Amino acid sequence: MLVFFVLAFFFMAIQTTLFQFFPAWLGGPDLVFILVVFVAYRFDWLGGLVLVVFCGWMMDIASGLYLGTYPVVYLFVFALLKLLAANSPLREGLYQIPMVGISYFVVQLLFYGFFVVIQPEALPEWNWAQVVRETFILLVASIPCFLALNSLFEVLSRRRFVSKILIRRSGNRFR
Repeated sequence: MLVFFVLAFFFMAIQTTLFQFFPAWLGGPDLVFILVVFVAYRFDWLGGLVLVVFCGWMMDIASGLYLGTYPVVYLFVFALLKLLAANSPLREGLYQIPMVGISYFVVQLLFYGFFVVIQPEALPEWNWAQVVRETFILLVASIPCFLALNSLFEVLSRRRFVSKILIRRSGNRFR
């Protein structure tokens, strides 16, 4: 779990620093959102909630306009995807990547709707082309991210972290 905390911090650092230099037409994928969706699919409820709140808290501090927005959005996405994944009759590979795009699109709609109610004069006009482009960029970026995160998760889940004190040694240690 510690590895994924460090990875969340790394994703947030890349997203808030390096992706800002990309051209506007290319955009920058939301790596933390991809990690939140991955956590919803792979982690248990308690560990996932802790990691998702941590991710939301980090994004709130780094780039949030209103404190508490990112944790609430990430908790909503986590809970919704966790419930959908638990009751899905389909294989994981069939719905994971499309659900990233659908949930991101819905979150963008809800985010915009929330800010229209809070501060309608501060928002730019809704741009369907930009939202669809950002969703498509996120879908393309989520494929290699999911492959890397799945392989990391499998390696960490197979590896046993047993203390060397608990391993019984045979033979005389005093020779």
